[in-house]
Amino acid sequence: MSFTYVNHLPTPEDIRAQFPVPEKLARLKAQRDKEISDVITGKSNKFLVIIGPCSADNEEAVCDYVSRLAKVYEDVKDKLIIIPRIYTNKPRTTGEGYKGIVSQPDPEKKPDFTAGLIAMRKMHIHAMEISGLTAADEMLYPDNWGYVEDILSYVAIGARSVEDQQHRMTVSGFDVASGMKNPTSGTLSVMLNSVYAAQHPHSFIYRGYEVQTSGNPLAHTVLRGAVNKNGQSIPNYHYEDLNRLLALYNERDIVNPACVIDANHNNSNKEYEQQVRIVKEVMHSRKLNPDIYKLVKGVMIESYIEEGSQAIGTGIYGKSITDSCLGWEESKKLIYDIAEYE
Repeated sequence: MSFTYVNHLPTPEDIRAQFPVPEKLARLKAQRDKEISDVITGKSNKFLVIIGPCSADNEEAVCDYVSRLAKVYEDVKDKLIIIPRIYTNKPRTTGEGYKGIVSQPDPEKKPDFTAGLIAMRKMHIHAMEISGLTAADEMLYPDNWGYVEDILSYVAIGARSVEDQQHRMTVSGFDVASGMKNPTSGTLSVMLNSVYAAQHPHSFIYRGYEVQTSGNPLAHTVLRGAVNKNGQSIPNYHYEDLNRLLALYNERDIVNPACVIDANHNNSNKEYEQQVRIVKEVMHSRKLNPDIYKLVKGVMIESYIEEGSQAIGTGIYGKSITDSCLGWEESKKLIYDIAEYE
């Protein structure tokens, strides 16, 4: 067992210098960051809709999808903030298979991380240029933050990463909204401990440096369902679950109590079409209880141009090559329905 050092990758500074964010887009990001921050801190009553493909595998299709979101956003921006999901690192439960565009810019070819980092930057910047929207991504690898710190407005920490101390400490240095998902076990205290850790300062080793962080007051919880000992999905988006989370928040010294509901994964038992029903139940729960209304700041939805999923190499444009997604027409209708609740 050993490491083979294949290639020395360009640093985040190298990649950012090679593919910089234009000043106009930097101003756009600052504005969007502030709007999203105001939702998390309660200064704004707008509702976050974090929506997009399970994995952003193709720049053309992703940018096509995001440009469609931008047109819908013009109709709902007085009530909603749409944040495209442009997820460039795809975690796999077994570690096998496609791991995202950063690993494989061409899913049918071998991994090429230098080309992947470039493809990721180009896709994110292109999406910003054509849509006026800044995106969310999942931070699977904490060391990669520098490659995306100037382009993301939202970061998600996944169920298998949320217990990891390096993830928690790295988030404590972010200045954007960061959602910490409940672990696959569903233990809410683990998720809340992660939020607490991310909201406080830390000193640690990062990319060969001793660093200090000031804490991220925008760290918050994401409910994505759980798995029991028999491998069965247990949803945690119901009214009673939201009340329980609120009570746990009130027991802790955590600022800006906030929650986003992930409508897919174990909340839907990966039955992607159930996301519509789940989102509507969450919106109804917010109407029933003013405290839940204040707590639940948004939803996450997996959506692409074509519904469902396909095997790598099938070649259907705008169809997920990882988890199944809602199709565009149903997604568009759902966004308008969410706005109606608001």
